[in-house]
Amino acid sequence: MSAKRNLGFWEMFNLSFGFFGVQIAYALQSANISRIFATLGADPHTLSFFWILPPLMGMIVQPLIGKYSDRTWCRMGRRKPYLLVGAIIAVLVMVFLPNAGSLHFSTRVFLGLNMAMWFGLFSLIFLDTSINVAMQPFKMMVGDMVNEEQKTTAYSIQSFLCNAGSLMGYIFPIFFTWIGIANEADLGEIPDTVKFSFYTGAAILILCVLYTFFKVKEMPPKEYAEFHGIDLQAREEKKGEGLFQLLKKAPEAFWTVGLVQFFCWAAFLYMWNYTNGAIALNCWGVDAAVEGATASAEYQAAGNWVGVLFAVQAVGSILWATIIPRFKNIRTAYVVSLLIGALGFASVMFIHNQWVLFVSYFLIGFAWAAMLALPFSLLTNALEGSPYMGSYLGLFNCTICLPQIVAAATGGAVLHLVGDSQPAMLLMAGVYLVMGACCVYFINTRKTH
Repeated sequence: MSAKRNLGFWEMFNLSFGFFGVQIAYALQSANISRIFATLGADPHTLSFFWILPPLMGMIVQPLIGKYSDRTWCRMGRRKPYLLVGAIIAVLVMVFLPNAGSLHFSTRVFLGLNMAMWFGLFSLIFLDTSINVAMQPFKMMVGDMVNEEQKTTAYSIQSFLCNAGSLMGYIFPIFFTWIGIANEADLGEIPDTVKFSFYTGAAILILCVLYTFFKVKEMPPKEYAEFHGIDLQAREEKKGEGLFQLLKKAPEAFWTVGLVQFFCWAAFLYMWNYTNGAIALNCWGVDAAVEGATASAEYQAAGNWVGVLFAVQAVGSILWATIIPRFKNIRTAYVVSLLIGALGFASVMFIHNQWVLFVSYFLIGFAWAAMLALPFSLLTNALEGSPYMGSYLGLFNCTICLPQIVAAATGGAVLHLVGDSQPAMLLMAGVYLVMGACCVYFINTRKTH
């Protein structure tokens, strides 16, 4: 087996630079989707249902991307063809989605939704799916091309670029407001600040992805097999193994880390879904459930402030990511990060000053840093030597998608249980992170193949 050479900093940087652009798109989606659908007329109690189909599509698409990219090799590479296709689709959807309220759809209602919301819903499905298709190859390429010693460093670089992209995506709406772009629109239409944010994000996304596409040269099959100690002949004999067979043989880390992931991602779906309504009520005194409230200047100002708070979260995540490697025990780092994030979530319910919320979302960033860096490092190290790295990473994406589906499906019911209070939903997010921290105890880092 050939020596697993170390990569230079810029080689690892190039592997993940496209992630910067992809994360801008993801940040725009997470910070603005609830605002968009509320503006189009969605009721707060049904708002969470708009988040079910995107992760459901992710559960279907991601394992298939992993499975088929494991078997792909062409002039463009192994993972890069999927990366490029996902990015192109994401760019197209980002141009159309924020125009859902401006395309002169009929006011006809079908299954309780107006046609603008149906257009927005299907656009969201394609956007989330394409972003995940573009995002997953970056995780796979680090697993493919980086040795065990450097993997934590490589994922830390990816985490930094991820948070830097988030920071940029979150502040776009308030930046465009600051330079004079209209942040208000007619009832049922999306403000120009949001539209320009999506257009700019789409342009940066495709440029960043093209940079990685042309800078990175993936390993051909023989070199890849030597690097990972894979017996190509044995692999051919096992070629018929499907995803369900692989799932049965998944390493213990797949399941134990996945359990932690369940509570973490459910918590963050609540953040994406209910932050806008929560701070509009607490800090601007605007109840999104009141008819016409979402067209008010105060509600749209709250929408801009969500981007600022999420940017603060990204700053907290960037800084905490530099501290995580200093922990001697990775499980301790995981627990501490999630508990601090839980404190940040819980505090949102009791804060009525928009500036004090900086502290809350800065602390939430600690949990986000751990979620980005630790699960994939733990899993890919447990999978070292497996010829099915992409398939397992695709399957592992279900631990991100499934909790979002469950949280979205039950969000309306939970909202009723907490007295129809959107701020209380952020308290529930904190409870979920505490439960995730408790589950870290079950993580086993032993390698199994």
